[in-house]
Amino acid sequence: MKTLGTAGALGSATALTACSTTVNVSASPTTRATPFQIAATTIPIVGSNEVFPVRRIYCIGRNYAAHAREMGSDPTREPPFFFQKPTDAIQFVPPGQTVDHPYPPLTKNYHYEIELVAALKSGGRNIAMADALSHVYGYALGLDMTRRDLQRAMGDEKKPWEIGKSFDRSAPIGPIHRVGQTGHFSKGRIQLLVNGNVKQNADLNQMIWNVAEQISKLSEAFELMAGDIIYSGTPENVGPVVRGDLMTGKLEGLPDLNVKVV
Repeated sequence: MKTLGTAGALGSATALTACSTTVNVSASPTTRATPFQIAATTIPIVGSNEVFPVRRIYCIGRNYAAHAREMGSDPTREPPFFFQKPTDAIQFVPPGQTVDHPYPPLTKNYHYEIELVAALKSGGRNIAMADALSHVYGYALGLDMTRRDLQRAMGDEKKPWEIGKSFDRSAPIGPIHRVGQTGHFSKGRIQLLVNGNVKQNADLNQMIWNVAEQISKLSEAFELMAGDIIYSGTPENVGPVVRGDLMTGKLEGLPDLNVKVV
């Protein structure tokens, strides 16, 4: 879901003294207009007229042992790693509705990954694990859609694989449920069905790194802030979908996520 946001930039006046190389810069008191508007990315908040503004989308890779093995990794030795998606990867999926999801260009092997998503209300650097959950505003259910053939091809060439992960509408997501409504998710059945057939089926307690640990680890590399959301990893049995397939995401305590590939 997108709403128009107004962007602004502070202008600056630069004065050069006649006989000096010193540059004096002073901020203009007037905010300059921008030549165009950029849509702000937001997600509706359940039980409220407010929306959650998305600043950054972080995703953790290979956070379930069985999924790590199916991707060719050893979960007993690998530290957590993260990647990002652009905010316009968000595609909001209202509860009780089925949303059309366009099959993206360039790929012939388009994969689903169902995940719990944590939304932050605050942040910081080097957050202690004991304090990490205090920064969580709420939770949602989401899909980390992946152009697997492009991701693997780039990985084989030792090149960044954003093209496989960071593209338009690659992050379908349901509404944000505040922590006071759901509590924190440490366990619960998470599933992904395709045309009614169960493809992914696991429990959140099988995550290698729980949400608190993810927040703490992320904050060692980035300054986390309000508006950041974290896709917390997917179980095993990721697989392809084609046009016409209906994906249904399920997580105990949250409404289903229904997305049809078109």
